[in-house]
Amino acid sequence: MEIYQHFREDERPFIDQVISWENDVEMRYERKESDFLNPREQQIVSAVMGNNPVLQWSLYGGSEASERKRAIIAPEYEVINDQDFQVVLLEASYPDKFMTLEHRDVLGAFMSLGIRREKLGDLIVQNGWIHIVAASEISEYICMNFTGVKKAKVSFEPKPLNSLMESNDVWQSKDATLSSLRLDVVVKEIYGVSRKKAAMYIEAGHVKVNFKIVESPSFLIEAGDLLSVRGSGRSRVDQINGMTKKEKYRVTISKLIG
Repeated sequence: MEIYQHFREDERPFIDQVISWENDVEMRYERKESDFLNPREQQIVSAVMGNNPVLQWSLYGGSEASERKRAIIAPEYEVINDQDFQVVLLEASYPDKFMTLEHRDVLGAFMSLGIRREKLGDLIVQNGWIHIVAASEISEYICMNFTGVKKAKVSFEPKPLNSLMESNDVWQSKDATLSSLRLDVVVKEIYGVSRKKAAMYIEAGHVKVNFKIVESPSFLIEAGDLLSVRGSGRSRVDQINGMTKKEKYRVTISKLIG
């Protein structure tokens, strides 16, 4: 299929999953709701659905700014509202004067409950508060069982979605020139390490591209790819702006700094 040409080989299973959802809705005239999707998966849903004349689709994760969102695919005569996505906001506080909690601390505690990551939307930790957007079908379980993060006791309770905190993430962008679009070259530039060390990180499984571990330093990066290096934060390749006269790539890259 032509759609495969726009994505990588390892993304075919998810493309096939979205096509299966599309076909099921067309055949059964019943809407389909997904779990939470990361931005790359949302991009695939958008590409697959395109302008399907007999179906409609929408994404929602608690707010317009949400990173992780659920998808609904429905017959074209139905109306999709935000309330249909079955997402809830859960809130808890912790004593930030006495301890520091980070996103990874809360996510790690959440994952220890045995719940799949796909049931969790955005997670924001700041100013002594924790906000979790979750699938409504697991909200009671979270409230009953998610009682601690590190040494902090927490108690989650539902709150209106319109009270969801805005993330205070800050992205710093810059233009750069790269000899190659290989993953080790990109990691070297963004994270300020040697190419050898970048390759070591990658081969050790410490680097993700579009939320998947990539262990090949020669993996080729494309515009829009999201990267993360364990312990060093997230980044992305915003644009590939052509070649220089010396046949190097001109790119715009960003790194999350706060």
